[in-house]
Amino acid sequence: MKIKIIVPVSGGKDSQACLKLALQEYEKEEILGLFCDTQFEHPLTYQHIENIKKLYGVKIETICAGSVPEIVRKFKTFPSSRFRMCTDRLKIQPSKKFYKELAEKQGGFEVWLGMRTGESKQRNKAYKKNISTELYPPHEFGKSFPKYLEKLGVMFRLPILDWSEYDVFEFLNSEENPLYKMGSKRVGCFPCLASSDRNKEQNFAMDEFGKQQKELVFNLAKEIGKPVYTSKSGCRRNNENQDDIFTGCSFCAI
Repeated sequence: MKIKIIVPVSGGKDSQACLKLALQEYEKEEILGLFCDTQFEHPLTYQHIENIKKLYGVKIETICAGSVPEIVRKFKTFPSSRFRMCTDRLKIQPSKKFYKELAEKQGGFEVWLGMRTGESKQRNKAYKKNISTELYPPHEFGKSFPKYLEKLGVMFRLPILDWSEYDVFEFLNSEENPLYKMGSKRVGCFPCLASSDRNKEQNFAMDEFGKQQKELVFNLAKEIGKPVYTSKSGCRRNNENQDDIFTGCSFCAI
C-alpha cells in the first residue's frame, strides 16, 4: 500500500501527537514514522519508539547519519541556537534524502511536522501565518529543502500548529515518553547541546545515564576547547565540572 503520510518522530510529545492524529484520518499501512537516530538519545527514548510501534501498530523507519559527538568533533564546536549543525547533518539531510528516494519510488506524500506556535516566541514568529490544515512546499520551511521535493509531490503540513502543550498531553492520555514525568521539558538529544544551561544541568542530574552523558560532554569540551555552559553564570561551572568529571590519566583527555 502506498505511503500517504510520513511523521518524523523524535520520541517527543509533539511528533507523537502528530502520529496518533494521523491514525484518525488514515489507515495504519498508509502511515510511516521516521526516526532519525542521533546516537545521543536517552535509553528510555529508544524504548519509547519501540513502544509506539506496538501501541499504534505503525511502522517506524530508523535512519542514522552519524552521531552528535562525531559532528561536534568534526566542526570543533558545540551546536547553538544560531548554528545547529547537528540538526542539519543528522536530521534534515538524511530526511531529505529519504523523502526523495521514497517519492521517486512510489509518488508523493505528506510530511506531518509537530510544530506548535506555542512552543516558543521563535516558533510563533516563524509559523503564525501558517494554517494547520494547509499543505506547504518543503522549501518554504528553509533552504535545506530543495524545490524538487515539491515537484516529486512531497508537501508539508503542521497539523497541531495551534495546539497548546496541555492539548498535546491531554490527547496522548499518558502515552507520552516517561522522561516527561521524570522532569524533562523537551525530548530528543539527551541533552540537547544547543539548549539552555538549565536544561543541560537538569538532564545531567536526572539519572545515571545523565551522569554518563555529563562525563562524555565535558570530555568532548576538553577535546575541542569549547565550554559546555554558555551563560554568564555558567563560566565558573565549566571549570568546576571539568575538574570533577575526569579521574583518569590526563593523557587520555588530549
